[in-house]
Amino acid sequence: QAQVVESGGGSVQAGGSLRLSCTTSGNAYSMGWYRQVPGKEREMVALVDSTGDERYGEAVRGRFMVNKPFGKQISYLQMNNLKPEDTGMYYCATDSQPIRIFWPGRDFGNWGQGTQVTVSS
Repeated sequence: QAQVVESGGGSVQAGGSLRLSCTTSGNAYSMGWYRQVPGKEREMVALVDSTGDERYGEAVRGRFMVNKPFGKQISYLQMNNLKPEDTGMYYCATDSQPIRIFWPGRDFGNWGQGTQVTVSS
């Protein structure tokens, strides 16, 4: 199974920015970012695929931007104007199919271990 590795998490004050990166050893047509805090369900943050299809969760729309450079097995999540409620473990996921084919009907196929983002007020 392909490895998925996130990086770039950390602590930042409200209003600040962070950029997360995700790389994979596999061939990822789609890449997604999710987040989770203890006691809550996992939440979709942003999705992107090789056709340029992008999806955003309502809580981050207009503040976050996802990117997957053409032909590269990497994704970036630029997070701006961060809020304390953005705190959580951020997971990257990859899949071999376009977003429109499988999402939201099923989950992404490969998942990373997560990177922690903490936003203080």
